Amino acid sequence: MTVTLPADLPVTPPLLMAFDLDGTLIPDAGREVQPDAAQALERLRALGVKLAIITGRDTPPSQVLRVMEPDAVATNNGGRILIGEDLHTEARFSDADLEAALAHELDGARVVLFTADGLYVDLPPGVEPEPWMVLRQFRPLADAPREGILKVGYYHPQVAALAGRLRTTHPHLVLTGAQDPYPHFLTVTPQGAHKGAALTLIADALNVPHTQTVAFGDSDNDEAMLEIAGYAVQVGSLPLLTPHANTRVPQQADLGAFLHAWADRLAATR
Repeated sequence: MTVTLPADLPVTPPLLMAFDLDGTLIPDAGREVQPDAAQALERLRALGVKLAIITGRDTPPSQVLRVMEPDAVATNNGGRILIGEDLHTEARFSDADLEAALAHELDGARVVLFTADGLYVDLPPGVEPEPWMVLRQFRPLADAPREGILKVGYYHPQVAALAGRLRTTHPHLVLTGAQDPYPHFLTVTPQGAHKGAALTLIADALNVPHTQTVAFGDSDNDEAMLEIAGYAVQVGSLPLLTPHANTRVPQQADLGAFLHAWADRLAATR
């Protein structure tokens, strides 16, 4: 496809490009970077661009890590950050905040607790675990520790009501989902554990000025990251993100061509 790039794309080094995964760098629930995007990432890396993953997932797919070779990885909506192989930040729930996050009135809700090395969930009778749960070797919710919880996930049609209550009683907790494009899924993370904070911490650790950060995202948990980035690229058309975006990639499948065009412009300035 032919890509017309905006004139204001940053091309002066240093540059940090931070990517959400699902719906942005890879298809929703996917596990691999499409070949054209993988080639573009290799070109950008060779041109000196620093690359980061900032995802709501608790573990990025190994195939994505091999292709991207990121300088930093933030998981759990930014609550856990690795710079290279070193743990930089890990936001954990306090006992009181975990109690608040787990107190709900949603009959039949599926609740998932995430730690750095595992997840815990109870499935309703007759419901098969999703492939990602099997891959992560999930354990019963009753086995979850009281310390080291990094993220709480809810699956239920009425999660918006729970989100509204928590925003009133515990406004310092970070809530994403419970609206389009994930109206039946709510994520709760500890105070300060959001993608905007993760982008700032990663930029500081990699010695990249905040004005030279570029964020790519498609859904509501990317809002903080796009708002704080020096340059924001919306993937898709979620209205919530449009006011924060400097430019837009129409759909996830177009990202590779967009990144190749950006690499072309970077190469032309060197």
